[in-house]
Order: sequence, then structure tokens, then C-alpha cells
Amino acid sequence: MVFRRRDRRSVLRAIADFLYPKGGWTRAFHYVKHRVRRLPDSPERIARGIWAGVFTTFTPFYTMHFLVAFLIARVVHGNILAALMATFFGNPLTYVPIGFVSLKTGHFILGTNFEEGAARSFGGKFFDAGHDLFHNFGAIFSGREPDWRGLSVFYHEIFLPYLVGGIIPGVITATICYVLSVPVIRAYQKRRKKQIKKKFDAIRKRAEVDPLPPPD
Repeated sequence: MVFRRRDRRSVLRAIADFLYPKGGWTRAFHYVKHRVRRLPDSPERIARGIWAGVFTTFTPFYTMHFLVAFLIARVVHGNILAALMATFFGNPLTYVPIGFVSLKTGHFILGTNFEEGAARSFGGKFFDAGHDLFHNFGAIFSGREPDWRGLSVFYHEIFLPYLVGGIIPGVITATICYVLSVPVIRAYQKRRKKQIKKKFDAIRKRAEVDPLPPPD
């Protein structure tokens, strides 16, 4: 296939690249910023796409952020590629503060508490939910009794508070990114248009000074 990697990465290598990409997170950030600014669309549509992508990182739909960002970008009429690239805002360096703020806000709004000692830690409840899904899927074929306790705890103490609590900080952070992005993208596009126009003017002047010889 055309887009298949020549050097197949192992699972450990893929995980390592996700946690710390080649060149570091700073280089990855500048690459994404460069690609977003060069998108062929209006600054407002690109910024709305950025809004959708950043807001998505405050949702608990891990492994589905691309799909969620795509759908939100369609709703707000934002640039879809900008939305997909803006999900980079959620990465191993930011997921901890995003999750902490979203959970705290969600439990405050719902009037509930995160019972860490009563059942499991944050990561443990994710594991229990996944274990329940795997166990209950196997129960369909083996006749075993399904057990939804871990998934129930995960829903009430993690998923629902995260979903509710991520709305406010997600909207605030995404709106700040939108406000900052519009003038930056507009200035970049104007500068780029001037540079392209200058190149074409230089080519035209050279053609006028040194025209092509007439054909024989």
C-alpha cells in the first residue's frame, strides 16, 4: 500500500512515540501550528475548527476525539482539518490537568464526590470498566452471569462528571483559542499573499527584461 510505513513500529515503539514524539512536543506543536495556518480557508472557519478540536479534548470520549471533533466542526461550520489537528491540544502533558479540572467541576455541579477509597483509583475505575465490557461480551457466548458493577461505578464517578464538568472549562479554553487564532491566522494569510505576489511580480519583471526568443 502507498501509505504504509516502511519501518513497521512495534507496540512499545508506538506507545513511546505517542507519549513523546520524535523531536519532542515542542517540535510537534510547531508543526501542527504551521499546518493549521496554511489551511486554504477563512480565518474564522479555521478558528471555529480549532474551537471544535480544543473543546473535544475536554470530553471523556478517549480514542474517539477525531470523530467527536469532526461532528462538532460540522455543527459550528468550522474547518474539519483544523478541528482534527487541534485535538493535539489533548496530549499526555495536558490530559492530567484537563481530567482533574473536568472531574472536579463535574462533581461540584452534580453535587457528588469521587470515592477514591471506596472502590478504586481514577485509573483503576477505567480498568474495571474495560474489564466489565470484556467479561460481559464473553458472557454472551459462555452463559456466564454478566457483572456491571465496575462499569456502573465508572459511569457515575468518572464518565458522567467528566462529561458534565468538561463543558465549562472546555468552552472557556476553546473560546480563548478561537479569539487568539483569528488575528494570528489573518495576519499570516495576508503576509503569505504578499510574499506570493512579490514572487510573481519578480518573475514577471524578469520575463519583461529577458523575453524568450521567438521560435524558428
